[in-house]
Order: sequence, then structure tokens, then C-alpha cells
Amino acid sequence: MQRNDFKDHFSAIADTYATSRPEYPDALFDAIAAHVPAHSEVWEPGCGSGQATRGLAARWARVHASDPSAQQLQRHWAHAAAMRGEGNVRLSVAPGERCELDDGSLGLVAVAQALHWFERERFFAQCERVLAPGGVLAAWCYGDFEIPEGMDAAVSGFRADIDQYWQRENAEVREGYAGYGWPFEALPAPALWVSARWGLARFLGYLNSLSASERRKLATGEDPVYAHRSALSRAWGPPDSERELRWPLTLHLRRKPG
Repeated sequence: MQRNDFKDHFSAIADTYATSRPEYPDALFDAIAAHVPAHSEVWEPGCGSGQATRGLAARWARVHASDPSAQQLQRHWAHAAAMRGEGNVRLSVAPGERCELDDGSLGLVAVAQALHWFERERFFAQCERVLAPGGVLAAWCYGDFEIPEGMDAAVSGFRADIDQYWQRENAEVREGYAGYGWPFEALPAPALWVSARWGLARFLGYLNSLSASERRKLATGEDPVYAHRSALSRAWGPPDSERELRWPLTLHLRRKPG
């Protein structure tokens, strides 16, 4: 039976999410690849529209990418090829707590910016089942971006406006998943950053893709990005100018006993 009670914060903004979220750095996948052979098969639950799938598919033999949101998967970059049975990515609509892959069949389970939405006890039980001995669980998240120079007041004003609409799980992201009851033994993981050079339109799109922005809009009928657009635009400068944005990224690596 398909689960339909998942915490769905992104189906309604699937287009914005697909076009406005940052890509992950090569250094992230390099750190994982140091522990997982290239011939391994990968399960990526909570894949969304595929921000991490591309890097996984470039390094490992086959990626089984799943998400409970059909709207997100429809915008996945590998959708067309997967529907034709081409490429090395297979997409499926499924929650993170359920995996139909065979016992001990995977070398890697990779979760990008999604673990905080899962029922972790059930998910970790799936990891125990589908990972081969010596297989790796990799889970990562990124917190708030560093405020670009000269934008402190404008960004802080926007953040204050949506602050009460964040859910408990978002605090877990900002804490880098500290305190989770992880299975398996920890492997060394580097401190990393997500970075991007964007123009103003992409930056505003990213702000629109935040779950707290959408929740505030639904609760009040007011669009917080639109409300702060003038202040953010003035602080940004020429709209076609690019600024560098950086998010601190926390990676957790855990190896199933061999």
C-alpha cells in the first residue's frame, strides 16, 4: 500500500524546487566514493527532483531513486531516460521508509537533505536489510546560507518573517543531524560546503523553494518573498550581477559491519 500521509512540503512547489535548489559539490561524492566501489548499486530515498542523483549516477553503476512525491519525480532530470528504460537511474514513487530492493543488494544508501522527514527507526531498519555487509549509509544536509556582503538587513528581515513557519525537522538540519541514533560505525567525513554563483532571479527562486516560505504563504495568503523583494533587490545590486552563496554541508558516513 502506498503511503499518502508523508510530510509533503514540496509537491506544490515542485517546479520551483527543481529549478532553484543548488547542486552538490564533487568533493561530497568523492568523499563517499572513497568508501564505496564504483560497481555498487545505490538507493537514494527522498531524491526529489534529482539534485544529488546526477552525482551519484556519475560515480556508481546503478541508482534506484525514490520519492513519495510524484510531482517531484515528474521533474527529475533523469525522468525521460528512466521512462524509456535508458540510463542507469530507475525512478519510483515510494516513501523513504520502504524499499523493494533485495536483501543485501546495495553498496550505498544515500540521502540528500531528506533524512529529517523520515521515520528514522523504520528507515534505518531498511538500511540494515538492503545494504550488503560493508555497505555504507551516507546522509547529508545543508543549513542556512551565509549572508552575502551588504545584505544582512534585507536577508535578516526576510528570515524573521518566515521564522515561525519552520518545523521541528528544520532545526535538526541546522544542527547537522546532531544527536541522531545512527546505526553502524561512523566513518571519517570531511567538513564541506555547497556553493553557487547566482543572479537575483535564481536567489529569489531559492527563497521561494523553502518550506517555511510556502507554509507562511498558505497560512496568511501573503508571499514573503514578494513582500521582501524590493529590499532584497536593492541589497543585491544589479539583477544580472552574480553573487556567490555558500551553505555549510554536514556529511554522515556509516558502514554496516562486514
